[in-house]
Amino acid sequence: MSSEFRTVWAEPLTQFCQRVFEKMGVPSQDAFTTTDVLVLADLRGIDSHGVARLRRYYTGLKNGVMVPKPNIQVVRETPVTALIDGGAALGQVAGKRGMEMAIEKALKNGLGFVSVGNSNHYGIAGYYSLMALKHDLIGISLTNSDAYVVPTFGKEVMLGTNPISVTIPTLKQRPWVLDMSTAVATLGKLEVYGRMGKKLPLGWATDEKGRSSDDPVKVLANIRSRAGGGILPLGGEGEEFGGHKGYGLDILVDILSGVLSGSGNTNLLYPKTPEGKPLPSLVGHFFGAIRVDFFRPLEDFKKDMDDLIRRLKDSKKAEGHERIFIHGEKEFELEEKYRREGIPLFHKVYEDLKAIGDEVGVPFTL
Repeated sequence: MSSEFRTVWAEPLTQFCQRVFEKMGVPSQDAFTTTDVLVLADLRGIDSHGVARLRRYYTGLKNGVMVPKPNIQVVRETPVTALIDGGAALGQVAGKRGMEMAIEKALKNGLGFVSVGNSNHYGIAGYYSLMALKHDLIGISLTNSDAYVVPTFGKEVMLGTNPISVTIPTLKQRPWVLDMSTAVATLGKLEVYGRMGKKLPLGWATDEKGRSSDDPVKVLANIRSRAGGGILPLGGEGEEFGGHKGYGLDILVDILSGVLSGSGNTNLLYPKTPEGKPLPSLVGHFFGAIRVDFFRPLEDFKKDMDDLIRRLKDSKKAEGHERIFIHGEKEFELEEKYRREGIPLFHKVYEDLKAIGDEVGVPFTL
């Protein structure tokens, strides 16, 4: 492994991050939940949403934008739906509560859909949809996020990278796990490229004039200063490769997560006072769970899922390729590898964790 990376084990990394959250006043179980989401992201190779984000949450708690002991309330409820006010909680805490409620409703009534407003960044969308697999349910997880994405033919950031995750149970094959951004790349991915001094592939982002740019540092600076340009919707620039379709998916997530919950949406997220002081982010989430056996026998469905996956994987490969992957497969394999061999953390992330530990009085001895 490159000297730019340090290998750490999942368990002590989890313990360290949990103690940091506890030092910030977060109850032990909520601290574990938040940490569990971050570490799972690193285990599954989604390092843009892993412990590299610890400082974001640490700063949010320190500034009072994220509430360590929130008053999470059910605002409205039916047998199959609910609206939750997240109380400006850590997004992982409000998100897990929302998905748990969706699962409970699905187990009892066949379907469960829960909209959560007044929350914060909740980490990887897949964490919550994966919760449904333990109950042989189809799981759905969506969230909106800060405006980093330009609309098709636009140059002003208006939308988030707004991820979608859907999980489907199987019998013997690995579960099908879709966990994707509706943008070409996430902001965290641009940050990773910036930290590593790498150029962006053209078609990922635009400069202040709305033209493709390969400079992650410049794109990030422009996004943060709202100077113009940003990340492109899934499909890339214009309509030729379907950028307008990614743009539509991006808006759909914002509608279900933000408009339906009555929380923030598009560039109304992460508001500030006239003096520039951050206010609660108003992030929204949407969760769903579906009982398969309300449609057809579960065993038959899972057998057919196995067959679908096998036929895809056994189909003819393109020249130069030996394997066809199924969504979630790479992440499951990486998780197994990193649990066995340790998680590689980029050295700047490692040093930042150490600095946070020093600031709050939690020894970083990984």
